[in-house]
Amino acid sequence: MGGFFGVASREDCVFDLFFGIDYHSHLGTRRGGMVVYGEDGFNRSIHNIENAPFRTKFDRDMQEMKGKFGIGCISDFEPQPLIVRSHHGTYALSTVSKINNMEELSKMLFANGHSHFLEMSGGDINATELIAALINQKENLIEGIRYALDMVDGSVSILLLNKQGIYAARDKFGRTPIVVGKKEDAYCLSFENFAYKNLGYTDYKELGPGEVVVVTDKNCVTLVNPGKEMKICTFLWVYYGYPASAYEGTSVEQMRYTCGQKMAQRDHVKPDIVAGVPDSGIAHAIGYANESGIPFSRPFIKYTPTWPRSFMPTVQSQRNLIAKMKLLAVEELIRDKSLLLIDDSIVRGTQLRETTEFLYQSGAKEVHIRPACPPLLYGCKYLNFSRSSSEMDLITRRVIDRLENGNVTDEILQEYADPESEKYEQMVEEIRKELNFTSLRFNRLDDMLDSVGIDKCKLCTYCWDGKE
Repeated sequence: MGGFFGVASREDCVFDLFFGIDYHSHLGTRRGGMVVYGEDGFNRSIHNIENAPFRTKFDRDMQEMKGKFGIGCISDFEPQPLIVRSHHGTYALSTVSKINNMEELSKMLFANGHSHFLEMSGGDINATELIAALINQKENLIEGIRYALDMVDGSVSILLLNKQGIYAARDKFGRTPIVVGKKEDAYCLSFENFAYKNLGYTDYKELGPGEVVVVTDKNCVTLVNPGKEMKICTFLWVYYGYPASAYEGTSVEQMRYTCGQKMAQRDHVKPDIVAGVPDSGIAHAIGYANESGIPFSRPFIKYTPTWPRSFMPTVQSQRNLIAKMKLLAVEELIRDKSLLLIDDSIVRGTQLRETTEFLYQSGAKEVHIRPACPPLLYGCKYLNFSRSSSEMDLITRRVIDRLENGNVTDEILQEYADPESEKYEQMVEEIRKELNFTSLRFNRLDDMLDSVGIDKCKLCTYCWDGKE
């Protein structure tokens, strides 16, 4: 998906910027970038981070860069930040986005006189370059930012750096977060609020949906007031978010404990141990174990020295192989045991099926699977949760297609989304058999939303129930 970080400081910002960006490494694996503005103007560096972490690739840049303003990102797709020269002056731009109408927007921009876009490998347009082109359609920068937010079908949050300061714009429906931190001589902007705590910043404010602010070393000023409608991604708590993060006042780790607790309250099996698939399944499993009284154990250990990050390559065959390589089994905790295993979700099912087969080969008597979220029935339109080529990559949709003989409508999908329906039970049983689980029970949507603890109308649930 990606994350970004920005600093406006009275003194040099590079140290804070470097570590603030690095704290977003769990959100992407493809590229990192940072740009600073100082006495010599803009200084930018972008590196591929697929085979080495951000800190390793950018250590030399950190020693050489100087400036009081800076932004940077971890990106799972396009190289950024970009440096753009336009009638607004020169600025650097970084985004977290998923743009569904990229083709339509590029055609519209060509019709309005835009000359070209640089293609990335694979022929795609750089989404951040497209956002820059939209911003440049308007006469002033603020109107340009508002225009870009309004024109995107999907989601986009923006950090824009020029010599005046750093402009930040949260997605118009708040699907992704932006928070502001403050210390005596600096302000920072971040996707993750934990990223600035060890750098000496304290929470200053969280941007609302569509809010636009500008920060300097002296202040943070709201330029566009937030809108009233919010649809923040619920997967931020279930999967994306680092455990130390909080969004809209709700802790990621606490939400996962509560989620596991609610799952245990509805369950009836009595395994020997409860375990979580590292990393995002662990907190859910702790909550389940605490509520049920069944011991928590770690039959899988993630090999963190060389596999420190949660995200994986976008090529599915590589994802499957690396998922297997990252986890080491503790066979003494598996042999002759009945295990209940919690993962954050089931997407394709490939990894959990292989994990289950390995558990049986290691002597497990039973493997009960408990995903921490409901069945995924729709491909996400708003964040790059999964770069699936088709919704048929989802195991739920393949099973439903088989059960319905290919005659799948939105009305039928709504029946499968209802945990009280016969079709839902049939779907779950078919998935259980296909993946060879002893039992399978998904978390309920109402329980999961209750675990977040904010108004349900502010949460996006599209991937589970198709409701926008």
